[in-house]
Amino acid sequence: MEIVEKFKSVFEPELLSEIAAKARFIQVKEGNTILDIGQTVKIIPLLISGVLKISRADDNGKEILLYYVHANESCAMTFTCCMQQYPSEIKATAETDVEFLSIPIGVMDEWLAKYPTWKSFVMRTIRNRFNELLGTIDQLAFQKLDERLVTYLREKSRATGSALINLSHEEIANELASSREVISRLLKKLENDNKLLLYRNQIKLLKDL
Repeated sequence: MEIVEKFKSVFEPELLSEIAAKARFIQVKEGNTILDIGQTVKIIPLLISGVLKISRADDNGKEILLYYVHANESCAMTFTCCMQQYPSEIKATAETDVEFLSIPIGVMDEWLAKYPTWKSFVMRTIRNRFNELLGTIDQLAFQKLDERLVTYLREKSRATGSALINLSHEEIANELASSREVISRLLKKLENDNKLLLYRNQIKLLKDL
């Protein structure tokens, strides 16, 4: 599997050979859900290209963004769920068109013991995501909503590689656990301050944001 060569700087040759033999190549279109809350985690996604959005939802269906997964990364929550054999506690959605290698969870324990680079990759992923979650908690606890909105827009732009954000005010409000009216008011203020431009279900970030 030639696509495995993308990870030759991450994993040793023996592990690359096992990945080539056991992984499946998967393509998912933007907006599709890869893993939902409550589902059994059966695979570990190893991203080749695109961006995954990892979120949580309350009983009313309101979602809050936790973090993004980029190329050459994986999702820490799938690691923890598959090691403990728990149902998924997160939702993974394709933020853009995504390509990834689907690795069966049955190899997890074996590879942790057998391959130092896999163990390092897993531990590094968990540590990085934990730090990102701490950042999310800090935003909720210490930042005002207008500051959280700016941080959210910048991160969304960085994740997609575009200054154009194709989201409605309602969708942004859901991810920030706020209301559409409040988000609309804050976005309008940012537009008046020449930080962004508002269109129908689309926002263009300007350099001063």
